[in-house]
Amino acid sequence: MLEMDPVLMSRLLTALTLGFHIIFATLGVGVPLMICIAEFIGIRKNDPHYLLLARRWARGFVITVAIGVVTGTAIGLQLSLLWPNFMQIAGHVISLPLFMEVFAFFFEAIFLGIYLYTWDRFKNPYVHWALSIPVVIGGALSAFFITTVNAFMNTPEGFFLGEEGVAAINPIEAMFNPATPTKVFHVLASSYLTVAAILAAIAAFHLLRQKRKKTSAEGASVYHKKGLKLTVSIMFVFSLLTALAGDVSAKFLAEHQPEKLAAAEWHFETEENADLILFGWLNADNEPVGVLRFPGLLSFLAHGDFNSEVIGLEEFPEEVTPPLWVHYMFDLMVTIGMFLVGVSLLYLLFIKIKSVNEHNKWMLWLLVLSGPLAMLAIEFGWIYAEEGRQPWILRGVMTVEEAATSSPHVGLMFLLFLALYAVLGTICIIVLRKLFRNNPAEEELEKKYPTIETGDK
Repeated sequence: MLEMDPVLMSRLLTALTLGFHIIFATLGVGVPLMICIAEFIGIRKNDPHYLLLARRWARGFVITVAIGVVTGTAIGLQLSLLWPNFMQIAGHVISLPLFMEVFAFFFEAIFLGIYLYTWDRFKNPYVHWALSIPVVIGGALSAFFITTVNAFMNTPEGFFLGEEGVAAINPIEAMFNPATPTKVFHVLASSYLTVAAILAAIAAFHLLRQKRKKTSAEGASVYHKKGLKLTVSIMFVFSLLTALAGDVSAKFLAEHQPEKLAAAEWHFETEENADLILFGWLNADNEPVGVLRFPGLLSFLAHGDFNSEVIGLEEFPEEVTPPLWVHYMFDLMVTIGMFLVGVSLLYLLFIKIKSVNEHNKWMLWLLVLSGPLAMLAIEFGWIYAEEGRQPWILRGVMTVEEAATSSPHVGLMFLLFLALYAVLGTICIIVLRKLFRNNPAEEELEKKYPTIETGDK
């Protein structure tokens, strides 16, 4: 295994690192917003339940930030070691957002430390809440800057590549390339959606466990019910925004990366009134079988017109056509997105219908599933984003094979990093379990707010 093709091993190691890091990067973007909203509601309503939500979420967040630092550092290291030829261009052209991403992280980390150690230190609680805002901004800026680098890989601008190397560099134009707006919108909306779904899943799981054990911890029950209502409400809002981001992204692809959209939809022939295809498989003749067809919907998705023309894969040489299996990644991402919209809407409707218990077992199980499914959608979406650009690492400029290292030792690096991520993942799970399982919400409510009214208002 250690003597395998260095290009293949470089791709596998990068995929391993990004697949692991994206979990913590998503939490790093989304959790601060949830903390900020929960504390604001707690102060505004003078409600200890929401304040405790903010406190406990902040404690868990610190652990994930620590893991994210390690994996983020690994990505920076691997860019130079595994993709040296790519960095010869990117190091000159797109170094500005790479530097600014580090600055944004330190900005977030500084205010996170201040925020954590100043609970109950101010007479005006809004002062402490205000300290969470820079943490939210820092997380969003980190996502923004690093996403502009990925956008640059899809629509590279801001430089000229001649015989003597890179020239006429414009770092601002490179950073604000055509792919930046849609990609940043999609990343932020989906991150907030995913974190809301994960926190909702945790609250729903605790309510299910209380039902199963038939416990009478009323304070904890109210705490988790309020947490569930808050997170599902946020989940619904950002599920709609993520759907809008998906629509905008499809229109961007139709204009700037039509081969990527065509591969995702198994759209082989250029035609008007093109059908949207979901699910199915390809037979021996590369014909879609067992699919769900939505007449004219691909044309509408691509151009906002059911009769518009959508470019097919026949227009592109086979050597620059993305792998057709990205269709499955696209389908899974879209299907989970639709599921999240439906589940969150159903829960909110149940709240309004007095004859229905929104905390029934089936509703809670659907919400428990929403958390891991949302994170899987993030993974599927990024696989589609990266594989849909193949064979390019820098679209139209440099292929993956041209960018990769020729070192024969990447296989060993893969094993070492695999072991590292296994250790980090295990440590993260153990610490989070110790942090919360040994300090349940009901005990903390009794200790910190002994006079609290436990009834749900």
